[in-house]
Amino acid sequence: MICTDHLHSLGIDLGEAKRLGSQINLLLSNAKPEVIWQQVSQSVLRPDLPFQVHQYICDVIFANWDDAIGPRPMWLPTSEEINRSNIDSLRVQLAISDYISLHKWTVQNQEIFAKITIERLGIQFHRYPSQMLDLSHGVESAYWLDSAQLNIVESCFQADADEPAIVFNQSSGQIGRQTYGELRTLANRISNGLVEAGFGLSDAIAIDMPMTPESVAIYLGIIQCGATVVSIADSFAPPEIAARLKIAKAKAIFTMDHINRTGKRLPLYEKIIAAHAPMAVVILTNDHELVDLRDGDLCWSKFLSDKTNFEPHIAPPDHVINILFSSGTTGVPKAIPWTQTTAIKSAADGYYHHDIHSGDVLAWPTNLGWMMGPWLIFAAMLNRGTIALFDDVPSGRGFGRFIEKAHVNMLGVVPSLVRRWRETECMKGLDWSSIRIFSSTGECSNPSDMLYLMHLAGYRPIIEYCGGTEIGGGYITSTTVQPNVPSTFTTPALGSDFIILDERGAPGDSGEVFLIPPAMGLSSRLLNRDHHEVYYGGTPSGPEGQLLRRHGDQIKRLTGGYYRALGRVDDTMNLGGVKVGSVEIERVLNRLNGVAETAAIAISPPDGGPAQLVIFAVLESTSNTGFKELLLQMQKIIKREINPLFKLGGLRIVDKLPRTASNKIMRRTLRTLYQQSEPHDSINQILNSEPKT
Repeated sequence: MICTDHLHSLGIDLGEAKRLGSQINLLLSNAKPEVIWQQVSQSVLRPDLPFQVHQYICDVIFANWDDAIGPRPMWLPTSEEINRSNIDSLRVQLAISDYISLHKWTVQNQEIFAKITIERLGIQFHRYPSQMLDLSHGVESAYWLDSAQLNIVESCFQADADEPAIVFNQSSGQIGRQTYGELRTLANRISNGLVEAGFGLSDAIAIDMPMTPESVAIYLGIIQCGATVVSIADSFAPPEIAARLKIAKAKAIFTMDHINRTGKRLPLYEKIIAAHAPMAVVILTNDHELVDLRDGDLCWSKFLSDKTNFEPHIAPPDHVINILFSSGTTGVPKAIPWTQTTAIKSAADGYYHHDIHSGDVLAWPTNLGWMMGPWLIFAAMLNRGTIALFDDVPSGRGFGRFIEKAHVNMLGVVPSLVRRWRETECMKGLDWSSIRIFSSTGECSNPSDMLYLMHLAGYRPIIEYCGGTEIGGGYITSTTVQPNVPSTFTTPALGSDFIILDERGAPGDSGEVFLIPPAMGLSSRLLNRDHHEVYYGGTPSGPEGQLLRRHGDQIKRLTGGYYRALGRVDDTMNLGGVKVGSVEIERVLNRLNGVAETAAIAISPPDGGPAQLVIFAVLESTSNTGFKELLLQMQKIIKREINPLFKLGGLRIVDKLPRTASNKIMRRTLRTLYQQSEPHDSINQILNSEPKT
């Protein structure tokens, strides 16, 4: 039973506590806990009530829940929500009885599923595929949409010209709007500008900019003229920019003079110069400020062509439209080509699993340097939706107001961002009732944080979504037609499947995930690595003799048909939604004076949620650097040379690092040592006491 006094102690008026308690107590004996919670969360609880009240009421309702039947569902789809979903529309079309059978059908009938999907997305072809899937060279080299000719950008402009393609925040606080017609005109001027500047088919053109209407147009304009986008995150330091430009053999780069973050102007063009980038096209953020450009560089206004029409370059489906990067354990990023079929995979995941409909407004704080930037463009535009762009840090209330004003329908997050919102309560009192779906990706999430996220919009489902750049989307996800449990998945993505192998290599409920090819979106080559060795070399066979593809995630199958992510099995860490190799961090830290060697590991907090970066350091015998000084030096160099968003969560000074006979660092042993050791001085207190630079 709900205790009125306890409700009052959690921060609500005594009279309201009595009304709330009596209203819920009347329901407690009348139905199953999940049904009661659905009614209470949707009709009784309000986002403006303290979250502690929501948690307490949830715990009371599910007090006698039997975990043996599965985790507690926090959202149940109504029959109306199921009936309007894209997944159920497909199920009805195929006359299949339930979702589990539907998923099985999409795996067993991939060609028919691909045909139906491209028809539902309205993909435009200049030559229709002669067959949807060619496996003549084996599943490792599956070829989709054989003999087709298209330019995927044409399919991005199927919405009416006067419909909004992008909504964005303006300095005035108002919402800016760019229509599909306006975006297409700008993309055409960019394509013409590239051709007039002498660039041609398959030339690599980099973008190092935040997500803005201009960068979206640049992205589409490059692909439209047959060239290839090279994606670079605007947070990268010059050495990381230079490495990616070199790997991709970029011939030009689009950038800005500065980017604005929380009222500060941060240099961007400066970093491009320091990276010795090729010809740059520079967008000036202040027309009245003179910027001294290098010889050969162009300002945005001089680059843009006056020609507003452009005939897109038509190419095969495996034409490379984008080169993205994913860090491995060697410190050198893998260069992953995206083709035109990769874009279709992104849009299909948006259509089915995120249930995107024409006119929906999608927001996802991301960047073109990470796969979710291109994913957002294709998932929104191929589904005739609207992209909502907030060009600033999304951790504060300004972002929340933008979501409210833009009437966002689908909001994507990384879990560490949600934790920040919860700690600061910066989103309290905002009207997020327009949100129909959340999505979470990039790192493992914490159930309590995800419940907090749900409550901000009156309890809407969270599509947990896990995949990778080399997949073009997700391999495991949630849906809007199944009960929703925070921090869990419910299904492999439609059209794909996987198997979980335990430490003995046998199928099990907990262990390493191996993908079962083929599936649309899976990469078939890398620019700077042996693709077979990275993803297939040494992998075991499936129980039916299938060729399995390595992915590197650990997954646990729960009762009730749910799955939970357990993190990475290799040395690649996931920090704030960004994959980074341990060696990449160690390479930078080992340059510090007095440091002999380091080992970087990721530690999952005891209550779950985003991983924390922890460093074990061996100091030189002559070193006199104190703990606090070393900690601050490490944080500074990590921010400067790796990623300004990475935060050091722990530091241990040791005499030596545990190693195997082959001299490999025993990271699992380090994780155990860290969890068993006594904590040092509060890392957060030390870092937060220093003046910000």
